[in-house]
Amino acid sequence: MATTLSFFQLNDVHGYLNLHQELFYGPTGPEYRPCGGYARIATLLQQWREQYPASLLFDGGDTFHGTRPAVDTQGEILVPILNELNIAGMTAHWDFAYGPDRLRQLVKQLNYPLLAANVYDKVSGELVYAPYQVYETAGLRVGVIGLACPIVDKTMPAHFGEGLRFTDGTAELPRYVAELRGPERADLVVLLSHCGFPQDVALLQAHPGVDVCLSSHTHNRLYEPFRAGDCLVMQSGAHGSFVGRLTLTVENGRVTAHDHELREVSADLTPDPALQARIDAALLPYANLREVVGVTATGLHRGTSVECPADDFLLASIRALVPADLYFSNGWRYGAPIPPGPVQLNDLYDLVPMDPEIETVELTGAELRQMLEKNLEGTYSQNPLHQMGGYVKRALGLKAYFKAENPKGSRLQTVFIKDQPLDPERTYTAAYITSQGVPHQVGRNRRKTGQHVVAVMRAYLTQHRPMVVHPHATFVAV
Repeated sequence: MATTLSFFQLNDVHGYLNLHQELFYGPTGPEYRPCGGYARIATLLQQWREQYPASLLFDGGDTFHGTRPAVDTQGEILVPILNELNIAGMTAHWDFAYGPDRLRQLVKQLNYPLLAANVYDKVSGELVYAPYQVYETAGLRVGVIGLACPIVDKTMPAHFGEGLRFTDGTAELPRYVAELRGPERADLVVLLSHCGFPQDVALLQAHPGVDVCLSSHTHNRLYEPFRAGDCLVMQSGAHGSFVGRLTLTVENGRVTAHDHELREVSADLTPDPALQARIDAALLPYANLREVVGVTATGLHRGTSVECPADDFLLASIRALVPADLYFSNGWRYGAPIPPGPVQLNDLYDLVPMDPEIETVELTGAELRQMLEKNLEGTYSQNPLHQMGGYVKRALGLKAYFKAENPKGSRLQTVFIKDQPLDPERTYTAAYITSQGVPHQVGRNRRKTGQHVVAVMRAYLTQHRPMVVHPHATFVAV
C-alpha cells in the first residue's frame, strides 16, 4: 500500500524575521524584490499542511545569526517565533557564534531538538547533541541524522567551537545509517546536513543508504532535487526567501515517486497576523535601524563568488579611513542585498551584523601568498570535503590571477600589490575585519584601530551621495 509523506525545508535563514530584499539573476543582470519573513513563511506552511497533512518541517541551521536583532539578543529574539512553526528538528553552523554554552541555552528553550552526529566534547569525547531522532508519521518510521557544519572549529573564530571537535561526517554517517536501518527499524533515512551541497553529494555517493538529504550552507536554490545515487538532495536558498517541499510516495519500504517544489516566499503572501504582531513587537527596540544613512546608485549584493559589489563597498569604506597596503574581509554568502536607492542603517548591519572593530596586521609577501592559496583551496578544492565554505576572500589593494581548476597550492599565477609584483620578503600592512579576514596563523603586530565597520560604511555613504561602486577586479580567473 502506498504512503505519502512530505518534507518541508528551511535553511540558512540567518535571522531574517521580516520581509527583506532578495537577489535574483535576470537576463541582463541582478534583479531585486522583497521576500521572506517568518509570518509569511507561517502562512505558506499552513497552506502546505492543509494540502500535505503527513509532513515534517526541518531547519538546516544558520538560524540564530545574520541580522542585528539576532546578534544583539544572541539569538533570543528568534526563540518564541521559531516555537510557533512546528519544526521537527534543526542542525547548526553560525548558531555557534555566541559560544557553545549559549547555543545549548537556546536549544533548551526550543520545542524541538538540535541534531548533530559530528560534534564532540574535546575532553570527554562524548557527543554534545543527539546524533539522530526517529519520527513516526504516516505509518512510517523516519530516522533523521543531523550533521552540523564541520568547519566551525577550523575556519570560524575560535570562541565558536571552544571545547568542541567537529568532524566531516564520513565516519558517523554510515554508522548511524546502519543503526537506523537495523535496530531502529527505520522505513526512511534522512540526512539533515549543514555541510554544504558538494560536500553532501560526496558523502552520499561514498556512503549509500540515505533516502533524502536536506542540505544547507551553500545557499543553493535547487528547483528540482539532485540525485546522489539513490538519494534525493534538496536545498532551499537562503534568508527565508524560499521554502522547499519534497513529497514522497513510499511503497514496501521504497521511494517510488516524488514531487518537489521550491516556493518563493513572496511579498504577496499574506503574513500570519498573530505571528506578524509578535515579530513587530519584538522589533520595536530596533526602530532606529530604519534610519536612512545614504543613497547608492549601485546594487550591493554578495551573489558572486570571486568579487561582489557589497564587499567592494565595504573595503573601499575601510580604505577611506584606515591606512594600509591591503584590505581584507571574508567571502561571506549571507547578507540581504541593497538595491539602488536609499540605504538604511539596517542594510549596513545586514552586511556585517556583529559590527567588528577593524584591525591591522603585518605579514610578509610569502605569508600573503600562503593565505591566498589556502583560501582558494578552501573555495575550489577538488575534494569537496576540503572545501571550507564561503566564497573567495574579499580583497582590495592587490590583483591576483588564478586558475580555479589547478591542484592545491598551485592556483595563483601572478600577484601584484599596488601595481608591483608580490615580493615574498617584503612586509605589508593589511587592514581586516574578523579573524576570517586575516587568520591568526599568519602575521604579527596586530593592532586595533578603534574604528568599527558599520560606522566606517556610514561615513563613506555620507561622503558619496549617491554612491557608485566600481568593480575592483582583485581576483581574476584565467
